[in-house]
Amino acid sequence: MKLIAALLLLSTACHAEIYQAQGEMAGEVTATSVWLQSRLTAIPGPLLDETGDVLGKEGVAYFEWSESADFAEPTRSKWSEAKADHDFIIRSSASRLKPGTLYHYRLVFGETRESAKPGPTRSFKTLSESGAVSFCMGSCMNYHAFMHGKANGGGPVTATEEDKRLGYPSFAAMAALKPDFFIGTGDIVYYDHPAKPAAQTLPELRRKWHEQFRFPRMIEFFARTPAFWSKDDHDFRFNDADLRGEKLPAPTTGIEIFREQMPIFDEEDRTTPTYRTHRVHKHLQLWFVEGRDFRSPNKMLDGPEKSIWGREQREWLQTTLKASDAAWKIIITPTPMVGPDRNSKTDNHTNLAGFKHEADSFFEWLIDQKITNVLTFCGDRHWQYHSIHPLGVEEFSVGALNDENAIRGEKPGGPKTTDPEGKIKQPYIYKEPTGGFLRVMIDDTAKLVLEHRDDHGVVLNAVTKTRP
Repeated sequence: MKLIAALLLLSTACHAEIYQAQGEMAGEVTATSVWLQSRLTAIPGPLLDETGDVLGKEGVAYFEWSESADFAEPTRSKWSEAKADHDFIIRSSASRLKPGTLYHYRLVFGETRESAKPGPTRSFKTLSESGAVSFCMGSCMNYHAFMHGKANGGGPVTATEEDKRLGYPSFAAMAALKPDFFIGTGDIVYYDHPAKPAAQTLPELRRKWHEQFRFPRMIEFFARTPAFWSKDDHDFRFNDADLRGEKLPAPTTGIEIFREQMPIFDEEDRTTPTYRTHRVHKHLQLWFVEGRDFRSPNKMLDGPEKSIWGREQREWLQTTLKASDAAWKIIITPTPMVGPDRNSKTDNHTNLAGFKHEADSFFEWLIDQKITNVLTFCGDRHWQYHSIHPLGVEEFSVGALNDENAIRGEKPGGPKTTDPEGKIKQPYIYKEPTGGFLRVMIDDTAKLVLEHRDDHGVVLNAVTKTRP
């Protein structure tokens, strides 16, 4: 709370009229490296300016990090320039780090090198093969529904005026759990909410990121919690978007803006695929699959040639899964693979007229290759559930982060679902719509604990799995 109070009073502590209103964040943390990111701004935040934005400002900056909170003998990145063509974002790589170590870091910034001063101290912890590890996962942050009290599908409208100043309650609840990292599974922003006018131009698209990440609760959370990010339809183009059509934003724009805004790669890297895998514990490996960049048209007839992943990504996924000796293998997928979902959709792996063939054939491949203990964690569906595919793969849906974006969801056997015959088993679906997140913990015995929690941190469902 002290940090939130400091953020709300940040306007009294300016650096020659240049600020970092969106705080800092760490991304893609490993045992020995991490990406560090900030954005130089013309206003201190958290309030938006008269245009409803957080305008950027040119300046210079570098990051410094140290094992010591007083920054004794720090390591420094090179000076970087905040420029309009990169949305005034500063991003640097910290490497040659020690595994399992807490590091303190801060941005040193100013309009010129001579005027540069250090900002607030942040921290991250590098990964370690042993010991207990925990992380939280969230999805579907609908800013418009949250700020304007509009239920996006029947969920409760609960955001108070204080929430609208501080941000989503889920981030306060997750911060209290002190996770080692966070996973955002997509729909981080909503370009097409509100629909009139939807964001289409470059300034409009960037504004969605600015307004979302200036909330004090989010700044406080990411000041202590590194993150991994994926995108889905709403932070790519628009609802259920594929690569076809002239409607703006164009596919290339959606791909480039995500890479610009999220600390995954070097800012100049426009070619490395966003699918990747990380061994986050000796017993746990994560796969982050890309669901928009390589997909076939949604309306294409389903069959062997229709794919969300594309040939190269699927081959990479199969090769790396076969090579892994992790006790638990978790696929982080922006859209569901088990469901069930509504049968009116055609853009995910559960949909009967969508990409079901790819999902089922992949699950059959897992059986043929005797690859076990594979779970899928998905975003996109705005309700929390735990489902089991007829071929045995279990899926955990994280639901929506905020109440206003939660919906009741679909159960197996429903006539309007992707599982009208009720072949899917569903040990859990929440009783009432609520915002929230998934918390995951693993220890040195390979015991895996999964908890669905609401946006205030209350445990709604818990599953414990032990290594066979």
